[in-house]
Amino acid sequence: MESTLDGRDGAPGAAPLRGGGRILVEQLVAQGVTHVFCVPGESYLAALDAFHDSPIALTVCRQEGGAAMMAEAHGKLTGRPGVCFVTRGPGATNASPGVHVAAQDSTPMILLVGQVARGMRGREAFQELDYRAVFGTLAKWVAEVDAPERIPELVARAFTVAVSGRPGPVVLAFPEDVLDGEAACADAPAARAADCAPAPADVQTLEAWLAAAQRPVVIAGGSRWPGDGGALLGEFCRRRDLPVCVTFRRQSILAGTHANYIGDVGIGANPALLEAIRSSDLVLLLGTRFSEAASQGYTLLDVPRPRQRVVHVHPGPEELGRVYQADLAVNVSPAALLRAMDGPCPAPTPRPGYVAELRRRYLAWCDTPTAVPSRFNLGEALLALRAQLPAAVTITTGAGNYAAWINRFFQFREGGKLLGPTSGSMGYGIPAAVAALRLDPSRRVIAFAGDGCFLMNGQEFATAVQYDLPLIVVVIDNGAYGTIRMHQERHYPGRVVGTSLRNPDFAAYARAFGGHGERVENTADFLPAFERAVAARKAAIIHCVVDIEALSPTTSVSALRSAATRGA
Repeated sequence: MESTLDGRDGAPGAAPLRGGGRILVEQLVAQGVTHVFCVPGESYLAALDAFHDSPIALTVCRQEGGAAMMAEAHGKLTGRPGVCFVTRGPGATNASPGVHVAAQDSTPMILLVGQVARGMRGREAFQELDYRAVFGTLAKWVAEVDAPERIPELVARAFTVAVSGRPGPVVLAFPEDVLDGEAACADAPAARAADCAPAPADVQTLEAWLAAAQRPVVIAGGSRWPGDGGALLGEFCRRRDLPVCVTFRRQSILAGTHANYIGDVGIGANPALLEAIRSSDLVLLLGTRFSEAASQGYTLLDVPRPRQRVVHVHPGPEELGRVYQADLAVNVSPAALLRAMDGPCPAPTPRPGYVAELRRRYLAWCDTPTAVPSRFNLGEALLALRAQLPAAVTITTGAGNYAAWINRFFQFREGGKLLGPTSGSMGYGIPAAVAALRLDPSRRVIAFAGDGCFLMNGQEFATAVQYDLPLIVVVIDNGAYGTIRMHQERHYPGRVVGTSLRNPDFAAYARAFGGHGERVENTADFLPAFERAVAARKAAIIHCVVDIEALSPTTSVSALRSAATRGA
């Protein structure tokens, strides 16, 4: 049956008859999608064919986990849902780590999955899954499209859910015969996130509390930060003489060079910053859930009633009062609050030297490399690297102890981006870097990965080579799952089991794929190797060998073992 609308403001007309796969791809175009990350599969051949004539750039990946993480990174960079398309069964389950990252990181993302034909459902047909059951606790919404004519409606709803409130992932499954079928239906308009302004009384209360506070701290995090979010936040804090820090792996929110920036609070945070939060008299949680990593295991603020006066601003109403019972809870996005408070503000209580001292402690923390028991010192290498890189650089990481050096020693400037999983997922850095370069191949993008982290999604280096992306990967190789080894030495000193790794030659790995490879064993050799990798103008791996003794910027295997033995 033909539609009575052609999709233009409700004007009458006949919609064309289209195949389900084409309807789906054209809905993605209508939603403003420019990139899709996928691993091809027989369950969505009709949609795959529709991409042939589409303006959407298709990135074909080597494993669905990498494809999903690329889509998640796209969502982080753009604020619009990153889109991943995978086949049914193992394709979908392989993609689940990326869905989990999007959920915990509050990132808008759409996972499109093939499904068995409608007439086969419920028989455990080839690669059949109940996607609502599989992804129900990971995604914001999971649905299966039961007719071609409903594709515009449900795709539009998926995009709306993904970007609204606290952003997150949505999973849509498409039976094969739905994509193969035909329908005449109108395209749906592009989805937009709903937002509201804070109540004037809440703005007045917050202004009064900020002005009266002696030791206030702003903690910014979460998502829903627009392109001008850093400028809004910086000006907001400058005018009110407020120190501001960001939560775990959210350094992209505000440049570390801003005069009011005092660091990031997460794993391996500056003890001086943690003490400033503990001793504060007002904490403004701006856009962040302030979850386990940032809150130091829920110890910086008492649960459920913090000692400090707390104002919690978050776009997801379900997050307000979930852990912390705030003195003032404001259900808006961080940008909405900052724009509402962009006018005249009361003069703050004089706090002579307060922000400057916290800023001094931050600079002392990030500008001074620590000595490590290894010929290669990642802290010194990062300080040398940050002096050479443009401000508009993108750094990506996965999970592991090596990331503590990046959080501490790499200071992001205006335009710089950090893509890292707050969920702590290993294998994230390489796919995220590929996604960043697919969006902007002219940008300098550097992926850091531990040896264990790299080999979880290192196959996506082949994707970088295939698309001629000048990705530079820095592999930090200590021959171990370093984070687990650290906990092992702390709790079971000297009883090493299950954490040692025998690794390949990562530089040779790069060359085998057609990339550039370098091996570095001394700090002084790092910057020349990096410059050669840049000059190669192709995907490259710099294999940095680190002694296992250098477990973190502040401790070693021997120190942990000694402390644990003394405490036994």
